[in-house]
Amino acid sequence: MLALIHDWLNQLGGAEDVLAALVGLYPDAPLYTSLYDRDRMPAHWREWDIRTAFIDRLPFAHRKQQLYFPLYPFAFEQFDLRGYDVVLSNKSGFCHGVITGPETMHVCYCLTPTRYVWRYHQYAEQEDLGRLTRAGLAPFLTFLRQYDRLAADRVDHFIAISDEVRRRIAKVYRREATIIYPPVDVGRFAPSNRVDDYYLFVGRLVPYRRLDVLIEAFNKMGKPLKIAGSGRDRERLEALAGPTVEFLGFVPDADLPDLLARCRAFVWPGEEDFGISPLQANAAGRPVIAYDAGGARETVVPGVTGALFAEQSVAAIIETVESFDPLSVSPAAIRRHAEQYDIALFKRRIADFVAQRYEEWNSAATGQSSAATGSSR
Repeated sequence: MLALIHDWLNQLGGAEDVLAALVGLYPDAPLYTSLYDRDRMPAHWREWDIRTAFIDRLPFAHRKQQLYFPLYPFAFEQFDLRGYDVVLSNKSGFCHGVITGPETMHVCYCLTPTRYVWRYHQYAEQEDLGRLTRAGLAPFLTFLRQYDRLAADRVDHFIAISDEVRRRIAKVYRREATIIYPPVDVGRFAPSNRVDDYYLFVGRLVPYRRLDVLIEAFNKMGKPLKIAGSGRDRERLEALAGPTVEFLGFVPDADLPDLLARCRAFVWPGEEDFGISPLQANAAGRPVIAYDAGGARETVVPGVTGALFAEQSVAAIIETVESFDPLSVSPAAIRRHAEQYDIALFKRRIADFVAQRYEEWNSAATGQSSAATGSSR
């Protein structure tokens, strides 16, 4: 028996793409999470066996999960996971802190060591946390760091989503990790015979994505930029936008492939741990212009699948956009690049990893049992 663990279910992003792939791989596995906002998540997820913690019943938790950061360690420790052979956590927060017995193997698919704990100053600045929020969270940071570090010792095997995250795991948790890239549903996308005159961003509109810098650059260039997605930063960003910047809001899944396939290039100005959306653009045959940091360093091949800019500045974005010709690269070659991240490969690699490690786990346990029996005679 296997159980899945996820931090929270109240927003859609790359972590939830990973989760959906894991549920597809292990459809009978129950899913344990801190909270679940049914109305904000896909309707078919209601068919999943989702089991929530007490945080799910606290006031404002579905909209403001940050209010209860100090309680998440306690919440995940309350789950009773006896009887499972394997626990597979999909972690960016504290869900790897679940407690399992010696009969259960815990594999953690680590999206990143908890960002707001280990990169707090960057997180607070990028998320534009208010003074009261910073003051309220600060006293708990030392406790949360200590907990997060000790919780990592409960994990038997770490998987990292990128080399960047693998290095963070080694630095913060002092653990080795195997890299398995997140899944891209390549089959949803295909190159188009038509390319229109617009650049495109797709993703949640949150401060750390640095869309403010991107908008300012496109204002100065006078080039058309479409921004697809929703988020709490939209009102501020719309106030910055000039006449060539268009906000599309939430784009239905059925419309996304065509939108991606017809853009001149996909733009990605933030530092991401990996970044699935740029690879979706690649699957649609379109190049990516991205900030040279985080996962983009591993997924963007300059001159082949796109271009990188060295700093998050208006000048750097303008220089790269102006100098890179999206029509100079091959859509077929870009598409082939994306195929190495396909969801089918992800599922096979995860399944093989879990099966192999569990076989080793069982063999070691059997060997120890035999040795103990022999020594007692």
